[in-house]
Amino acid sequence: MSSSNDMYPALNFPAFKFKIRKNNGRYEVFDPVRKRYVALTPEEWVRQHVVAYLHFCKGYPLELMQVEGAIVVNNLSRRCDIVVYNKGLKPMLLVECKQPSVPISQKTFDQAGRYNLVLDVPYLFVTNGMQHCCFSLVKEEQRFEYHSDLPDKSLLGI
Repeated sequence: MSSSNDMYPALNFPAFKFKIRKNNGRYEVFDPVRKRYVALTPEEWVRQHVVAYLHFCKGYPLELMQVEGAIVVNNLSRRCDIVVYNKGLKPMLLVECKQPSVPISQKTFDQAGRYNLVLDVPYLFVTNGMQHCCFSLVKEEQRFEYHSDLPDKSLLGI
């Protein structure tokens, strides 16, 4: 198994095997959540690693994930990279992915925070494939708590 190919680097995730094809001169990767091939961009490379990690390493069911789901923030349509729902279909985890060349910054956290104003999830995960940050929202204290890894699926109600 390889988590790198000729176009994109190995990321700070376990090695996964992806279905990649060339279509009309462009590379595409199969997204098991959307159940279709999508353009293989640097950000998609990261997104598919996160989907694989959530599913194969953390045991999150693909059926409870949404990729590139639309939300409205301040009257503007936006797309969330990945949202994980619990068995009751309540959003529990918001994932914001950046391509490996984009450093994780306050701007990235602000973007996830704006999306969370709509989704109200208890966990946020931000990654560029090399650096990962997972936080939970402690509402009573209006602060975020850092976690070294994503929550166990039982904490999400999966």
